[in-house]
Amino acid sequence: MHLAVFLWGFTGVLGRAIELAEFPLVWYRTFITAIIFLGILVYRKEFIIITKKELIQFAKIGCIIAIHWVAFYGSIKYANASIALTCLATAGIFTAFLEPIVLKTKFNPKELLIGFIALIGMYCIYHFEIKYALGILLGIIAAMLSSVFTIMNKKIVNSYPSRMVAFYEIGSGFLLLTILAPFYVHFLPKTNFIPTKMDLVWLGVLSLCCTVWGQSLALSALKKLSSFTTVLMVNLEPVYGIVLAMFFYHENKDLGIGFYIGISLIAVSVGIHTLSMIWDNKKNERLNS
Repeated sequence: MHLAVFLWGFTGVLGRAIELAEFPLVWYRTFITAIIFLGILVYRKEFIIITKKELIQFAKIGCIIAIHWVAFYGSIKYANASIALTCLATAGIFTAFLEPIVLKTKFNPKELLIGFIALIGMYCIYHFEIKYALGILLGIIAAMLSSVFTIMNKKIVNSYPSRMVAFYEIGSGFLLLTILAPFYVHFLPKTNFIPTKMDLVWLGVLSLCCTVWGQSLALSALKKLSSFTTVLMVNLEPVYGIVLAMFFYHENKDLGIGFYIGISLIAVSVGIHTLSMIWDNKKNERLNS
């Protein structure tokens, strides 16, 4: 599971390495990933024809995932990988606000307080790093969309094979971007859609290793790990990503005191949330014993 999370952490580094703009980058990523998943499903004889109702359900989530990726890589392009990943770290906090609304459950005051701390951290980053304002805004949008499709996936993840769901969702995302491509080119006609040789290499690594292989490792790990342990490990994804971005690109030299104040507050919020989960898990174990 740690290896899967580590691979996911590389998405920010690769997003900066690829010269393509955010839209064509995600268009190629969704296409390559969908083709790889289709090949795996056909080879393993796991491909399933779904109903129109199921297809619409998967397509909605897939479209949100595609827009999430465009916003995330846009955040990298207009700011940097460290800021984009820091924004993404607040996804769990947005879930605390959105999940009760979507699933019609009660708000958790403790999670709302943790979310407030994280939002103060985001404000510090935005206030002191105003030159990255557009990148920060796109990063926050990416985090919100991440929480939305995570909540929506909760309703179907246990009912269908994971690779099949991933194929239909990512394939739907590719179709959405293909439909939107003419409009994108109309408003941004100078956008380059032709990848360089190295772009193709990094796109292959991003699709095969960070997406397909990363998910396969996570699925294998889930057979032996509880969902609770998995959630705790996934919280490390932004940490790995930020460390890797600073190692490869020395982004820490471009960031001021506001970033470090903000990321410290977000780290505190994630830490409190993690400790709270550990406490609640132990409490439930005592009640069930």
